Amino acid sequence: MTLATFVRIVAQGKGRARPLTQEEASQAMSLILSGEAAPEAVGALLMVLRLRGETDTEIAGFTQALRDTTKPVPKADLDWPCYSAGRTRGAPLFLLSAKLVAQAGYNVCLHGWNSHQSGMADVRAALSTLSLEGDGVTYHPLETLNSAAFNLLQLRDTFGLRSCINTVLRMWNPSGARATVQGVFHPSYRGLQSRAAALLGDQNLTVIKGGGGEFERNPTKDISVFGLRDGVELDEKAPALINATRRLHEPEMNVDLAALWSGAARDEFAEATVIGTAALAFWTLGTATTHQQALHLATEAWNQRNPISRRAG
Repeated sequence: MTLATFVRIVAQGKGRARPLTQEEASQAMSLILSGEAAPEAVGALLMVLRLRGETDTEIAGFTQALRDTTKPVPKADLDWPCYSAGRTRGAPLFLLSAKLVAQAGYNVCLHGWNSHQSGMADVRAALSTLSLEGDGVTYHPLETLNSAAFNLLQLRDTFGLRSCINTVLRMWNPSGARATVQGVFHPSYRGLQSRAAALLGDQNLTVIKGGGGEFERNPTKDISVFGLRDGVELDEKAPALINATRRLHEPEMNVDLAALWSGAARDEFAEATVIGTAALAFWTLGTATTHQQALHLATEAWNQRNPISRRAG
């Protein structure tokens, strides 16, 4: 079987084309990741889906294939994808949220690749500066975790457009963690990713429209929270945390993450961002049964963040 079989299904023409089933999507992505598909067919399939819009079953099938063809990494409690691109990002405050979760005794698996970002937004540089890896936090670069998936993501430079691989990478969960948090740039993907996760049998997931597409909440706004709790669909609102009008990423507001963590610098907005994002992660993990309980736990974790030893989860 060649990828042309699947291109024909989605691109036959008006009245004849149809979406791929979950099994068909899995077979198609397996062919692509194996390197056996013709590049022209890969481009055709991805761009047809880009134009038409992907379905829940297609995203679920593509994700399953990526999971099945990737060498396992050590199992974590929480999966945290980091795939934002572009110059609209500021400092990756969500890394401090991940650090709070790890200090509470959970293992956090970060994985990703970021492009076209300023030095202030550089996730990998921040990881190094904060000495974040270890003691509960691991980071897996996409290019070493799965080179075929990395090559697919790089096709954005060829197409000039994103493709469904951006969504699939967020859905991936390479460590098989029991809970996952996902940020999206376009709000319509929140429900898509939640429904696809349910098809995959995932149980605990939180998806929000985050800063630059990362899992990072704006504390000055009410946010819509999509996902799953014990396999049941979630669609709730989380209220604003502070009364302010500042945007999540002001280009002139350069936050020093190390100083913020140590307490040498104070920034109400940045601290509320960290706490609010960590609260959503704790809620996803089941540390708290409601958002308000999780927010209380995250606030306590922030206020007690300086001890070096991790607490039991």
